[in-house]
Amino acid sequence: MRERFIILFTGFAAVLLVRNLYVMLVKLPDEAAQGAIFRIIFFHVPAAWTSFLCFFAAFVCSILYLAKRNLRYDAVALATTEVGLAFAAGNLITGMIWGRIIWGIWWTWDPRLTSMLICWLLYAGYLMLRRAVEEPSQRARISAVLSIFAFVDVPIVFFSIKWWRTQHPQPVVWGGGTMDPSYWNMLFLNWVPLILLAVVLILIRLRQEEAQREIDAVRRWAHAL
Repeated sequence: MRERFIILFTGFAAVLLVRNLYVMLVKLPDEAAQGAIFRIIFFHVPAAWTSFLCFFAAFVCSILYLAKRNLRYDAVALATTEVGLAFAAGNLITGMIWGRIIWGIWWTWDPRLTSMLICWLLYAGYLMLRRAVEEPSQRARISAVLSIFAFVDVPIVFFSIKWWRTQHPQPVVWGGGTMDPSYWNMLFLNWVPLILLAVVLILIRLRQEEAQREIDAVRRWAHAL
């Protein structure tokens, strides 16, 4: 059943993404002030949203693990964190490319950019910590605590534009910014294939994690003999 979902979601995401790329590159006009580079928003913003959804899922699963001590929740937290970290990296990279064209620099220590980088580093540290602890229950417990702590930075990233003066533009989705309806629609339409891709990657990573846990259990059993 999981394999069918993976194939179905992958196919649908691919078709929708190809369709969206055609509309972005052929149908939609250049933005009046920024020109063609503005189209990067259709990946930059949805990548951030997708990463936040993944981090929220990891946050919830970490709380559930601490409450129920079920390693299944730990596995889901790990998978969603890894996928979320990949999308967060995509957000940072596309933002740097966009900034290079519009601002003339690859990076600036702007509150939004800095808080997003800190968020990425926190979750990267989560993955590094997991490799340093071998005992599964101890690893899951410590990782859950760190995941909950790391999620505190997510609302800081989200609200940083409102809380501090920033070089980053005001958000177009909620207050402060405006966007043509055709761009607005595409922004959300292109979020759909990214979400589907994230689900596919999480399902694949979960299958890998389950297989690895089985191998580790057999290895521990063999060492105990």
